[in-house]
Amino acid sequence: MQKLIFFVGVAGTGKTTVARKLATRIPASFLDRDTVGGRFVEHMLIQNGLDPRDRDSEFYKKNLRDLEYDTTKDICIENLAAGQNVFMISPFTAELKNRQWIEDVITSAGLTRNDVDVKVIVVTLTDMEMQKNRIIDRQTVRDQWKLNNWDSFATRVQFVPEINWDIPASSITVFDNSGELTEDKVESLYRFAADKQPVSL
Repeated sequence: MQKLIFFVGVAGTGKTTVARKLATRIPASFLDRDTVGGRFVEHMLIQNGLDPRDRDSEFYKKNLRDLEYDTTKDICIENLAAGQNVFMISPFTAELKNRQWIEDVITSAGLTRNDVDVKVIVVTLTDMEMQKNRIIDRQTVRDQWKLNNWDSFATRVQFVPEINWDIPASSITVFDNSGELTEDKVESLYRFAADKQPVSL
């Protein structure tokens, strides 16, 4: 059975880092929405006199947000149809609320629910001071807004999205990415994704 695993949560929680670690254990097409659409979105924002890092403006939400997500979805469908496992990395907040969205992805790939094992890993943080230090240390331009608006941002990173997909509760896990991402933690996530007996941390 093919794996379709979503790594969701707000910006800065470490979704991509977690997904990369798990990708060493489960071969998969690796679709980070920021990579798929980031260059185009930044160009369009600049062309309209907006901050290329801003993903909260009305212009982005109205004109660009769905383009990024729909393009990532289309690439996911192509890879599922080709028989690949797929990792999807992005908040997917609106998509998780839409019960039909995941069904459309699977059927558009010519598959059924019996062919695809859908899992959701919600990446959160509780150690906010460590997270702030991580952001400072990695020194990326895109993080400057987070640092300038830290009090507002810090209240969001423990957010667990509403998930309305028709998948069992056992296919959803909330992973606190505070502290070091140890091999034991990666092993626990692997066992969740691979339907093996979980290890206690």
